[in-house]
Amino acid sequence: MTLDEIAQLAQDGLTPNYSRLPVAFIKGHGTRLWDTEGKEYLDFLTGIAVCGLGHCHPKIVAALQHQAVMLWHTSNLFHNHLQAKLAKRLNELSGGYKCFFCNSGAEANEAALKLARKVGKEKLGGKWKIIAANESFHGRTFGALSVTGQPKYHKGFEPLLSGIKFVPFGDAEALEEAIDEETCAFILEPIQGESGVKVPTDDYLPKVAEICRKHNVLLVLDEVQTGMGRTGKLFAFQHYDIQPDIFTLAKSIAGGFPMGAMLTKPEWSELLQPGTHASTFGGNHLACAVALAVLDALEEEQLVEKAKRMGEHLMAKLRALNAPIKEVRGKGLIVALEFSQPIAPKVRDECLKAEPIGLIVNAIGDYIIRFLPPLTVTAEEIDQAVEILQRAISSTVQTQ
Repeated sequence: MTLDEIAQLAQDGLTPNYSRLPVAFIKGHGTRLWDTEGKEYLDFLTGIAVCGLGHCHPKIVAALQHQAVMLWHTSNLFHNHLQAKLAKRLNELSGGYKCFFCNSGAEANEAALKLARKVGKEKLGGKWKIIAANESFHGRTFGALSVTGQPKYHKGFEPLLSGIKFVPFGDAEALEEAIDEETCAFILEPIQGESGVKVPTDDYLPKVAEICRKHNVLLVLDEVQTGMGRTGKLFAFQHYDIQPDIFTLAKSIAGGFPMGAMLTKPEWSELLQPGTHASTFGGNHLACAVALAVLDALEEEQLVEKAKRMGEHLMAKLRALNAPIKEVRGKGLIVALEFSQPIAPKVRDECLKAEPIGLIVNAIGDYIIRFLPPLTVTAEEIDQAVEILQRAISSTVQTQ
């Protein structure tokens, strides 16, 4: 099927809520993708941090194939040995948190928000208000959207949930000033991915944790994009020697298979009794089999440690570009290149069109390119990607 035929089918049958680039992929392996015309690409976006082990990792493929002929789904009305094994693994890796499984980051954040409200009302004297950060992104469902600090996503869907207050990201003092006697939780991304890979100072999260403890406010960390090794630690909060009350995972937790998770301290988990919250598909046999394979691969191939090394290599190469650069920032393999000129969309397009091999990156607004390569990426692939990027930048600047 040609790209034109695919685009026509999409126009006939899909709602037009996505702005799609003119390419359709049909095969992937590792850091590589191939489109309908047979052209090869280096994938430095990985489905927006979803394919953390690259495309069609052999351990994931084997786990999926094995489980597909065994059992897919029985519902959470029954015990599930794979779900129990996955929960225990995450419990041990996180330092004692208990798990609720769902299907996406938005669902994980919805569960976190519901639990925070329930804790506030039943354990913290009736507290119910929630603080979030400006420029944050937590998902598209009503609860997650309500704590997303980007008004452009709110337009047309108001009124959203009440009791939400926003503070500047990276400003611990502003958080403390915003807390009142009815505040139950502060929800925060350790690194703001969707607004441009905004990395706070090293003392920000420890200060936030201390303020939350001081005022008896739950700290909820959205690790949907930063979790599962992307920052050079399995969970980003482990860089800062803190323990959130609740944190969420999704994206690469199952290497591309739809899955999400909310993890909570045991003392708060007891409030989620039968009937309080649920997910029909959450934690089914297929998803859990794949997620267990992801954890095995991360450990056996030492991919978390590799993410730190490759991230440092990528940022060093980006800083050496001949380009109008304002800043290169990131942690591990979540990286942004911010230009001093509004050329990001054009550079992205030139990377995609590059011959003989294209490069897939993400433009955030007019100035920022985001890089989210798989944790399996090699130094040679990074070097090749930066060469393609340099040509795209040079071509764009010359035509300005």
